[in-house]
Amino acid sequence: MNIPYPIKIRAVWWDESSRKTCWINTLKLPHSEEVECSSDPVRVAKAIIDLEIRGAPAIGVAAALAVASYAWTLTGKPREEFYSKTLEAVSVLWATRPTAHNLFHALTRVREKLLAGMSAGATPLEAAEDVTREALKIMEEDIYSNYLIGEHGSQLVPDNASILTHCNAGALATSALGTAEAVMRVAWYKGKRIRVYATETRPVLQGARLTVWELVKEGIPVTLITDNTAGFLMRKGMVDLVIVGADRITREGYVVNKIGTYMIALAARRNNIPFYVAAPTSTIDLNSRIEDVVIEERNPAEVKYVMGRLITLEEASALNYAFDITDPDLVTAIITEKGVVKPPFPENLKKIVGSSQPH
Repeated sequence: MNIPYPIKIRAVWWDESSRKTCWINTLKLPHSEEVECSSDPVRVAKAIIDLEIRGAPAIGVAAALAVASYAWTLTGKPREEFYSKTLEAVSVLWATRPTAHNLFHALTRVREKLLAGMSAGATPLEAAEDVTREALKIMEEDIYSNYLIGEHGSQLVPDNASILTHCNAGALATSALGTAEAVMRVAWYKGKRIRVYATETRPVLQGARLTVWELVKEGIPVTLITDNTAGFLMRKGMVDLVIVGADRITREGYVVNKIGTYMIALAARRNNIPFYVAAPTSTIDLNSRIEDVVIEERNPAEVKYVMGRLITLEEASALNYAFDITDPDLVTAIITEKGVVKPPFPENLKKIVGSSQPH
């Protein structure tokens, strides 16, 4: 699938020669660019849990590719063992992180292919080929979605705009251009003179380590700020719009994203600044209410240690929610590959997800 913009960074991809799932270990960035490849679903699951692979779209793509990689290692096994083990791999990957909807969307599609093959009497080789086609289709869809999100979203970005973003919704969170950062990239490629304020994003510093690294590689002017500076910049009139990604969007329009997003949305509303969410329709969960969503709580050590160094007392207690919830009335619009969704979200999200093709 060809898109008219360069893909300079890949977070996750399929290595055709080895039939392995490959990814860039984001824990090592920005100081080292290390690539890992594996056909072991347990290894890929660990990479997702430990945040070597992170970002909702990238997690979904990696999980689908991991099932395909593993399937190829089992093609010499009896049918019953092949299906049993590949479905077990789906379960292992399903249990990695509870909040990002793309993970479950991708694994559901792969599992359906496996179950269809099992019902149809497909051989392990035939099933491995089917699962691989589906996993690669999921990846290609994500790449094209990145491009379309960028195209739709760039129309909302004025020339000479100052954009504030939180966490990393870039190439390192997807298969290609990113979601929020796809909007920035495409606006930049179209000649718009933008500048970006990137929050550091405690506790794991995805903004400082990943977003800044990506934007510097693109040549897009970026300034790193502490998380608690965002509201003050808005008050000073230094921000024209906010663009963030999402890990899940519920049918009511609640946005589940990196912890700290809610505070930024509140500050944006107070200062009459547009607050945009960029996400593919695979992030939209029409089956869940916000009460049904599990907000991941991670190891408190991530808060107490920064880059491996203890910053508080060892015996101190710490809370580490990975995500928070932004209310629909704080969201100006949601930018998807199928178009820009505006309120009322319960009605319009259902329409956009149900529409047949990106446009």
